Amino acid sequence: MRDDAAATGTPVLVLPGIGDSGPQHWQSLWEARNPAFRRVIQRDWNRPVCAEWAITLEQAVAESGADTVLVAHSLGSLLTAHWAAGTKRRIKAALLVAVPDPAGSAFPAEAEGFAVTRQPLPFPSIVVASRNDPYADIAWSRTCATAWGSELVDIGDAGHINAASGLGEWPQGLALLQRLIAAA
Repeated sequence: MRDDAAATGTPVLVLPGIGDSGPQHWQSLWEARNPAFRRVIQRDWNRPVCAEWAITLEQAVAESGADTVLVAHSLGSLLTAHWAAGTKRRIKAALLVAVPDPAGSAFPAEAEGFAVTRQPLPFPSIVVASRNDPYADIAWSRTCATAWGSELVDIGDAGHINAASGLGEWPQGLALLQRLIAAA
């Protein structure tokens, strides 16, 4: 794995979804290998409250600066859109992976306030979607990407694009992040 983010001085904030990202999740693997990656630690990973998570993200971006890139998975992607709609802070870009549908039957009931913000994001972004994600269908991902002004990347059948998907370090995702950083 190349350390392009570290080499360019780009700080990367890692935004896991509900339950945090375990040690075999690509977010954790990227973070372990690259000192430019820092996880945003939420108070309660199992009973997420979007407004609370947004305050934590706001503080992390304030410390990290305007050159920050967000790497979000699942609820972290909805958090990013919510945060962007309510902040005056700017970031460089965001990689938004496996955006869940809050109206979907599999959406976690314990997640509070993660409604979809449909205004364009004020920074470049990529939405990465799987065709067999149990938390969102490809049409949902397309809707989010269009509303947010994001590029949509369909990676085929990859489940929820997490550790259970067997992606390991997920080199395809890292290449998308590197392309996003280079273009931003």
